[in-house]
Amino acid sequence: MPENVAGPADAWWSNAVVYQIYPRSFADSDADGVGDLQGISERLDYLAQLGVDVIWLSPVYPSPHDDNGYDISDYQDIGPLFGTLADFDRLLAAVHERGMKLVMDLVVNHTSDEHPWFTASRDGGPDGPMRDWYIWRPPREGMRAGTPGAEPNNWGSFFSGPAWTYDERSGEYYLHLFSRKQPDLNWENPQVRQAVSAMMRWWLERGADGFRMDVVNLLSKAPGLPDGPVPEGARYGDGSAHYICGPRIHEYLAEMHREVFAGHPRPLLTVGEMPGVTVEEARLFTDPARREVDMVFQFEHVGLDHGPGGKFDIRPLRLTDLKASLGRWQTGLGDTGWNSLYFSNHDQPRIISRFGDDSPAYRDRSAKLLATVLHLHRGTPYVYQGEELGMANAPFATIDDFRDIESLNHYRHQLAHGADEQQVLAGLRARGRDNARTPMQWDATDNAGFTAGTPWIAVNPDHKHVNAKAQLADPDSVFHYYRRLIDLRHTEPAVTHGDFHMLHPDHEQLYAFTRHDRERGTELLVLANFGPAELTVDLPAVWENSDTLIANLPATSPLTSTYTLRPWEARVHRRRTNA
Repeated sequence: MPENVAGPADAWWSNAVVYQIYPRSFADSDADGVGDLQGISERLDYLAQLGVDVIWLSPVYPSPHDDNGYDISDYQDIGPLFGTLADFDRLLAAVHERGMKLVMDLVVNHTSDEHPWFTASRDGGPDGPMRDWYIWRPPREGMRAGTPGAEPNNWGSFFSGPAWTYDERSGEYYLHLFSRKQPDLNWENPQVRQAVSAMMRWWLERGADGFRMDVVNLLSKAPGLPDGPVPEGARYGDGSAHYICGPRIHEYLAEMHREVFAGHPRPLLTVGEMPGVTVEEARLFTDPARREVDMVFQFEHVGLDHGPGGKFDIRPLRLTDLKASLGRWQTGLGDTGWNSLYFSNHDQPRIISRFGDDSPAYRDRSAKLLATVLHLHRGTPYVYQGEELGMANAPFATIDDFRDIESLNHYRHQLAHGADEQQVLAGLRARGRDNARTPMQWDATDNAGFTAGTPWIAVNPDHKHVNAKAQLADPDSVFHYYRRLIDLRHTEPAVTHGDFHMLHPDHEQLYAFTRHDRERGTELLVLANFGPAELTVDLPAVWENSDTLIANLPATSPLTSTYTLRPWEARVHRRRTNA
């Protein structure tokens, strides 16, 4: 490792915990039914009590909100829905006063089609000075523009339909891997890269502490934009091989680091969201000697319960698959790079309804188990708002209850091609992103303390018994369990520095591993029973009568070589070693 390049385990963020806020659903201060920056400021003491170190804000920029703010129309302002730049400055100051940091969401694979850059690119026509800021192409040779199949290639959009939209004024198509209102920037153009770097520096100068970078590994597209293979039963090609970790992506991120982060006087955090990234690529992205990003978000483990038809084609999770996936990432980044640890975010359904058990009998217990397993891995944990309360999926009755463009497009697309409506709705209820976006459950009042107005999306009715006010008053609540887990990460070096060893990888119900801090002579044992049946485990004698660090149930007896775990029980034990 080159001189003056610290290893990840020595970085400030290695024992930190990040809390993601989805601003429109967190806290509404002005009764318009949408959360805002002032609402966040009013709830900072709650986050300080939880003990998190970093707050990540989903986008709060001006936006038409076609994709709930991930379609940005001005990178250097705050959207009026959320407040003003003065509100942001006050929030940032209040975050820093409490010893926390604030990370912005950076969305630069695409902009809104209402961004001035795109307006100039479109209105200037094929010969305009900003045409090359986006990816424009003429129709396929020999085909009439605007007809099916005339798109420049066969790629499908992540949000259903083709990844191209025809612009009649200029006679060309523009690329959008997501919504048609989210045109992709052309990162081959150095002016685009320079403008993005200048914008990022502007936010850092304002006091932001870093960036979570949305789909950042999609920036580089393969030359020629070739067709992708068409999966069986699909209408469009899978172009992912031509834009996931494309040929210049490492060059772009290294340049971004040089232009924005290198030599900065304050400690910063850079996180790359990278769908489809492999362990091998992630080692390159997060190798501190390469100076690209600090850590990545990978999607492998949150795709394990997707069927052949994609995320809305539901299949049960096999615990052995989860262990194999997370274990591979622990091993793969064990000596180089760093893991982001998450089960939940604004794009995923609620984890307790997905990998846990949200029935009254086991809701709290399984929420604590999932948190235990995640937070005891090597990496930086991310808590998504409400996860620390055990918030669950919402009971969406009809399509009218949904708000997310991905879900709405999928519903229309599937019904247009003959799918059964109830089957489509079942998939949306289980995996739709709106599950993560129902309002934060602060108390048992009608709108859960989120707003005095009409919420933009309905509050989950279970807030009457699952809410922050009740849990703050209950020392045995999910909230206080998360607080103890976060404190454990701050105080037990083995959680940060210990190596990782998976135990019983083929067991279908037991998730068990060790974290061994050889330098300090400490080893941790994590045991988790993923299921409603008791489970007897055989343990090495060295763990008999070891110290209990944290557990989601009171012990019925000391840990012995044969120990019975109750349904959804999780335990963490510590012993001293000689090496």
